Amino acid sequence: MSENRSALIVDDERDIRELLVLTLGRMGLRIDTAANLGEARELLSRNSYDLCFTDMRLPDGNGIELVGEISRNYPRTPVAMITAFGNIELAVEALKAGAFDFVSKPVDLTVLRGLVKHALELNNTERAPAPPPPPEQASRLLGSSPAMATLRDTIGKVARSQAPVYIRGESGVGKELVARTIHEQGARASGPFVPVNCGAIPAELMESEFFGHKKGSFTGAHADKAGLFQAANGGTLFLDEVAELPLPMQVKLLRAIQEKAVRPVGASQEVQVDVRILSATHKDIGELASDGRFRHDLYYRINVIELRVPPLRERASDLPQLTSAILDRLADQHGRNAPSVSPDAMAELRRYPFPGNVRELENILERALAMADGHSIEIGDLYLPQGSATPRAMADAVPGAAPAAGAPPIDIDPAGGPLPNYIEQLERAAIQKALEENRWNKTRAAAQLGITFRALRYKLKKLGME
Repeated sequence: MSENRSALIVDDERDIRELLVLTLGRMGLRIDTAANLGEARELLSRNSYDLCFTDMRLPDGNGIELVGEISRNYPRTPVAMITAFGNIELAVEALKAGAFDFVSKPVDLTVLRGLVKHALELNNTERAPAPPPPPEQASRLLGSSPAMATLRDTIGKVARSQAPVYIRGESGVGKELVARTIHEQGARASGPFVPVNCGAIPAELMESEFFGHKKGSFTGAHADKAGLFQAANGGTLFLDEVAELPLPMQVKLLRAIQEKAVRPVGASQEVQVDVRILSATHKDIGELASDGRFRHDLYYRINVIELRVPPLRERASDLPQLTSAILDRLADQHGRNAPSVSPDAMAELRRYPFPGNVRELENILERALAMADGHSIEIGDLYLPQGSATPRAMADAVPGAAPAAGAPPIDIDPAGGPLPNYIEQLERAAIQKALEENRWNKTRAAAQLGITFRALRYKLKKLGME
C-alpha cells in the first residue's frame, strides 16, 4: 500500500519520533525526522512527502505555523497535528489552519494507522471512481454561475481534510449532495457514506440508533445492534438537520466525536470508531447556540469548517441548465422525450424566487411535465405557489381563488364556519400542499413548513391526516 511513499515527522521528543518511525516504517513508508521548525523547513525544501506529522509545541516555534506553511506551499502533502490528550481547542485550531487531521498523545497506534491510510488515499490516483449520486440529487450542483464555481472549489479543498464540516443552507439547496461530494472526493471515498436525519429519530431511540445496543439492554433489544457510528466506520457520518438533536443527546454526541469512541447501550466497554463528521441544517445554528438551544461546545466542534450552499435565487443564471437536466431525468423516468421550455415559461420561472430552491424547481417541473400536452412546457403548465410575483400565483394564495393549472384543489371557505374551523382548513391545506410538493416526505415537508418533524406528526394526528 505504501511502497515508495515517504513521511516527515517533526517532534522534539525522541520517544515520539522513534514510535512513529517504527510504526510508519512497518507500513512501508520511508521516514525523515526533524526536531524543530528549522530542520523541518530544510527537509521540506529538498524533498517531497506524502504525509507529515508535527507536534504543536516546538523549540523554535509553534506547529500551527508549519501547518499553514505546508498548506500554502506544499498543498499535496497532508499534515497531521500531534496534540496533548484532551486539548481539543488546539486540535480545532490546527484543523482550521489546514491540518488534515490530528492525533493525541499518548498515540493510539490503531488510530494512527487509520489516519495514515486515509492520508495516503488522498493522492492515490488508482482508486476506484466514486459511485454516482442518486438520480434525484444529480442535478443539484449543476451550474456555471460564480456562486457554484466557488462552491465546487471549496468542496475540493475541504475534501482533502478530515476536519468536521458544517454545511449551511436553506431547505432544498442540496446540502446532502454537497456532503456526499465531499466524501467522494476525499480520502474516505472507499468507505461508507451514512446519512441520518436527526429530526426523524424519536428522542427515546436516539442513543441506540447512534451508538448501537447489546442484546437484552432494554425491552425489545432481542439481538446486538450496531449503531450509525459503527455503520460509518472508515467513512463519513452525515448528520442532517443536526439542530433537531435534543440537548442530552448533544452531550453524548460531543463525547463520541472527541473521544472517537462510542459505548453501545448496555455495553461495559467503548468501541473505537473512525468516522468523519459532516453536519447540516437549514437553521441558524449559531443563533441557536447563543440562545442556549444548541451546545456551544458541540457547535464549536462540528463547525471547524463552515460551508455555505447558495440558494437558487443567487444563481439564477443556472436555471436553464438545471431545468434542462431535471426535465431530461424526469422524462427518462416516464419513458418519453424531454420537452423544451417556452421563452415565456422560462421568463416566468426566472421571476419566481424559489423559496424551496432546487427541490421546489424539481417539483414544479414534474407537475408541469404531467400537464404539458405537446413537446413544450408553456406558461399555463406551470404552477408557481404563493410567493411568486405573478398575478396568477398571487391569486392562488387567496382563499377561494381558482387554483392555477395543475394545482391541487383547495376548498377553503372563510364564511363556512367559526374562526377555529377556518384556521384548521388553512393548516390542513398548507400541510397537504407541502406533503405533495415533497412527494410525501414528512421530514422535508416539515422543513418547508418551518416546523419540527415532531410538530408535523402531532398536527397530522390532530387533523386526522395520518
